[in-house]
Amino acid sequence: MPQIFKIGSYTIYFWMNESCPLEPVHVHIASGVPSGNATKIWITKSGKCLLCNNNSKIPKKQLNMMIKIIEARSSEVISLWYDTFGQITYFC
Repeated sequence: MPQIFKIGSYTIYFWMNESCPLEPVHVHIASGVPSGNATKIWITKSGKCLLCNNNSKIPKKQLNMMIKIIEARSSEVISLWYDTFGQITYFC
């Protein structure tokens, strides 16, 4: 899985076995081994983040901090998404 960056012990990454058709741009967050069922954050066209699920059970305070970092780096994430998957759609 392509790692985008790390925040402490958490890895922010893309899951390569995405649905067909490809889901809208998003990242997964996990501590330890990445999985397709980890916490998922949608990235909107404006660069804001929306929590899809918190399957990794990240404590709320840590999750909010990570969302702010992802938002601050959203243009980088979107660019990497395009480089990885060759297309971009947005949840909203």
